[in-house]
Amino acid sequence: MHHPWEQGESDMGAAGGGGSVGSVGGGAPGAARGEGPRVLRAGMVGLGMIFEETYRPFFEQVHKTPLYDRRFGVCEVPLTAVASRTGTRGARYQQTLAGKVAAFENFAGPEAVAQLLASGVDWVAIATPDDRHFEAARACLQAGRHVLIEKPSVLSLEQLDELERLARQHGVLAKVVYHKLLDPDHKRLRTFYRQQKLQHVNNGYCSLLEPKSIAQGQFAEWITGRNPGTYVAVHYIKLIDFTFGGRLERVTATGQRGLVGPVDGPTWDSCQLRLVYRYDSGREAAFDIHTSWVTPDNFPGYVEQEVQFRFDNGVWNGHSRKRGVECTIAGETPMRTKITLNNHYSAAFVEPWNEASQRGYGVEVLERFAREVAEVEFGGPADERSARLARARALDYNDLAADRQTVAAVQALEAILDAQWKGRPDGVARLNGPEGGLVLWHPGRREPDVLYSPPV
Repeated sequence: MHHPWEQGESDMGAAGGGGSVGSVGGGAPGAARGEGPRVLRAGMVGLGMIFEETYRPFFEQVHKTPLYDRRFGVCEVPLTAVASRTGTRGARYQQTLAGKVAAFENFAGPEAVAQLLASGVDWVAIATPDDRHFEAARACLQAGRHVLIEKPSVLSLEQLDELERLARQHGVLAKVVYHKLLDPDHKRLRTFYRQQKLQHVNNGYCSLLEPKSIAQGQFAEWITGRNPGTYVAVHYIKLIDFTFGGRLERVTATGQRGLVGPVDGPTWDSCQLRLVYRYDSGREAAFDIHTSWVTPDNFPGYVEQEVQFRFDNGVWNGHSRKRGVECTIAGETPMRTKITLNNHYSAAFVEPWNEASQRGYGVEVLERFAREVAEVEFGGPADERSARLARARALDYNDLAADRQTVAAVQALEAILDAQWKGRPDGVARLNGPEGGLVLWHPGRREPDVLYSPPV
């Protein structure tokens, strides 16, 4: 299957349709290109770490240099409103980002999302803790706004069904951020697999370890009852699902507790997840994903990431501490600056022409979404908008409709860990069997828990 995004520019057609959703464009959607720049007003729900690392530099960048494409012309993408629970960070960003991004409204409290939508935004990014994604996304889609959700999109297939339904009903995009798919190493892996240089994956291993200071610092407010697998392993679940295809057959998991929460509580220090896929050849592959957020703060890697995939004819190894750059600075590393730098993700640079910039795949994935929205709304005649919308939805690297197996794995992981906490360890989730689309079997019990009845 051809995926337009792989070529860097959209393949969604030189002729497309002008937008008619909400207030997109700040004027007559689909107007002739010479009438001035298009405008896509952005709203932001959640202003934590991911906003600072990726959305902030994206909005700074697009404020300085608007998007341009010959299909939709010049498109401004101003940040015009933010929503959070307290408004404290929003007020601080209003000061620190003054002149760097457009002036924006700051909404706080239980009605913040509704107020943000009433302000006239055209699309909304949701970067709250993962168990708060669904309600915000549903409100935005019900209001007819395009939505971009940080991973994981939602925590259950029922929630995914509802968001997909609303997106179709209101004719807007509903997409999810998996920025690791844009990592140059992962793109190269997928390229080799599609070209059959690497043939049939047999099994794989992924690991991501984060320091304890993150779990007990910036995550402390929402970490109770959560696990690092849902938060972090989902990157690798999607990488496996997207890169190798296949049908997810079963899910198992276990985990450890006692460091960031009580040993008998629902908060997990680390977890080990196994996914088993079946392919059209009839062969299976097993993938183990280990995640933790209790690594020592002074560990040289700070954030340690590793993958290994084994194929019929080869092996792929990737390791964050072997990318080729290590840096040690007295009093600086590894706490304020990492010893093993990922200069591909989102990093600050002084360009050779002495211009300061911040770029990387964590920022590029956001720009890509904005370009998809701009092309849907401004890429051609209004009566062809539905065709452009369909082409944007067919991009299976980020559309919610292509997220089903990933969400199924997340839902299974959470259900297995919840059962283990309640004294029923060693559960096995199976997909698309006679009992239902996603069912959880427990040792010694004759009937499973049906997590989701329809086929996944």
